[in-house]
Amino acid sequence: MSLEFLITTLIVVLLPGTGVIYTLAAGLTQGARASMLAAFGCTLGIVPHVAASVAGLAAVLHASAIAFQTLKYLGVLYLFYMAWQMWRDSGALSIDASGTDELKQHKPMRIIGAGILINLLNPKLTLFFLAFMPQFVDVSAANATVDMFGLAAVFMAITFIVFVLYGLLAAQARDHVISRPKVMRLVKRSFASAFGLMGLRLALAER
Repeated sequence: MSLEFLITTLIVVLLPGTGVIYTLAAGLTQGARASMLAAFGCTLGIVPHVAASVAGLAAVLHASAIAFQTLKYLGVLYLFYMAWQMWRDSGALSIDASGTDELKQHKPMRIIGAGILINLLNPKLTLFFLAFMPQFVDVSAANATVDMFGLAAVFMAITFIVFVLYGLLAAQARDHVISRPKVMRLVKRSFASAFGLMGLRLALAER
């Protein structure tokens, strides 16, 4: 594993995407524990894309317009659904103005599941790993598959750590958000708009 791989991975993970937005929203609306669950779910959502890349399924996805478009629009619909829920202040990321622990009302698996789906239904992730991983692995080597899974594990570990840090920072501001109705409403609508824009960007994405 090279220093170049670590630096590139850190840059990629730090860039705001749907996973980062979801983790920030969880931290601001429900607190530190929820943000960690969201980060865990988003990290788990990477696993199928890594497996598809290693198994060569990413090449099939790249070659098949129907497969790519199907997965893409499922992802678009889910992001729009998240935006709609956030705008209505319902679902796994609803804001509790009283400051009570939302995890008592929303099962942790619901938060994790939403994080998984956000990344799972993004076909660009599979193609990203198809293009990204081979740059740091000798694909002709006998242990190339093992090496790719090793790099993927490091990528996922960095993703989880960075997302947790994002979420914890957001959680620190939670008290200031829920104690100010106007700020809370602005935050809720900002995240709803962010999910909607992410969905629109994915809808316009090409292979």
